[in-house]
Amino acid sequence: MRFGLFVPQGWRLDLVGIDPAEQWAVMRDLAVRADQGDWDSLWVYDHFHTVPAPTDEATHEAWTLMAALAASTSRIRLGQMCTAMSYRNPAYLAKVAATTDLISGGRVEMGIGGGWYEHEWRAYGYGFPSAGERLGRLDEGVQIMKQAWTTGSSTFDGKHYQVDGAICRPLPLQDGGIPLWIAGGGEKVTLKIAAKYAQYTNFDGTPEGFEQKSALLRKHCDNVGTDFDAIVRSSNYNIAIGKTEAEVEQRLATLVERQTPYVGREKAEASLGAFRDMPGVGTPEQIIEKLGALKDQGMSYGICYFPEAAYDLSGIELFEKEVVPALR
Repeated sequence: MRFGLFVPQGWRLDLVGIDPAEQWAVMRDLAVRADQGDWDSLWVYDHFHTVPAPTDEATHEAWTLMAALAASTSRIRLGQMCTAMSYRNPAYLAKVAATTDLISGGRVEMGIGGGWYEHEWRAYGYGFPSAGERLGRLDEGVQIMKQAWTTGSSTFDGKHYQVDGAICRPLPLQDGGIPLWIAGGGEKVTLKIAAKYAQYTNFDGTPEGFEQKSALLRKHCDNVGTDFDAIVRSSNYNIAIGKTEAEVEQRLATLVERQTPYVGREKAEASLGAFRDMPGVGTPEQIIEKLGALKDQGMSYGICYFPEAAYDLSGIELFEKEVVPALR
């Protein structure tokens, strides 16, 4: 199993209390640490407004961070989980990603999806199209990017996007273009798009959800004539780890206390729904057992989020020491 690490960038209120002038240094130092360690990849989110509610706290822009991380590291691969297709014209996005790939020396991963956070969509003037339209844009945009990265230009006359000889030079350094991670578990459309274009998928990481989405992905691969086994299946995991269950509970309580001044106790408590009873929460032995079972199901790439990473490295250190060696 391979492991990726999310950089705290503010979206999940994981930089609060740190002066904005110091936030990049926190992100950079964590990235450099991961680059010098055993992590396979670094990840950012593509969002503009915080969760679990929009606030005035920092949310740093994904592709700006991608370029900065590319220049600050030398080995580790770099991705976003995931870029919202409609936030940037796909021909422009292809150019941005190609430039970032050059800066990184060929280490960029393209995580891409339809987008979902309605509040920021509307606030930024993008409207909020139906799910069908958002996924239609995803399909067309992926085609434009693949064409740009392999031929150096893109021409496309679609329902949602039209480009006419959009030049993308220089090409990404990676042969065949930047690897595509199609993110999301939409059963009729998203997984079909993944079957057509993806080298990687990213969907539900619970045992039941992973099994169901994997079976549907296999059916779509059979229908479109692609090799299911050639697609790496990944999932995101919120990590709350402790040597004892009491330490795990304390870590979760600290998360609630950190968020409460900004979103209120009710929303802060509700955010624990993304942690409790999930595979990334528990003692090292418990997490190894849960992730090991998912590995047996075919989940071969876990992307890990540590909510306290900007303040406290002890959870990351414990995960690195106990969990990663047991599952790699």
